[in-house]
Amino acid sequence: MAFVSVPKDLTKIKNKVVLNLTKRQLVCLVVAAAVGLPFYFLTKNYIGTSNAATGMVLFMLPAFLFAMYEKDGMPLEKVLLNIINVKLKKPAVRRYETKNIYEMEERKIETKQKKGGGTHGKKKRK
Repeated sequence: MAFVSVPKDLTKIKNKVVLNLTKRQLVCLVVAAAVGLPFYFLTKNYIGTSNAATGMVLFMLPAFLFAMYEKDGMPLEKVLLNIINVKLKKPAVRRYETKNIYEMEERKIETKQKKGGGTHGKKKRK
């Protein structure tokens, strides 16, 4: 008998279009080629073949990262937007502080004692 493994979460399955690539990956790689190849062919005579190839790789790298990188099921742009929101747009979590009314009373008593008046360290109760 033949057994076929079926994943538990079917939302993680992506449809492959051409060469085992998804539509998103295919579009990003076409954009990378449209940017990188003209750069290489137009600059190889002026800056040399290896420098032109290095420049081509650097120009193609962002599109390649947007095509292939995923973290926790999120593509690169969502990861970057989350980082920008957490680090830049939204303030850091503030520490919860309470005002202790007893400390405030002690400070009032201490300031009265320093000025020369007060209850000499004891508090009158009503």
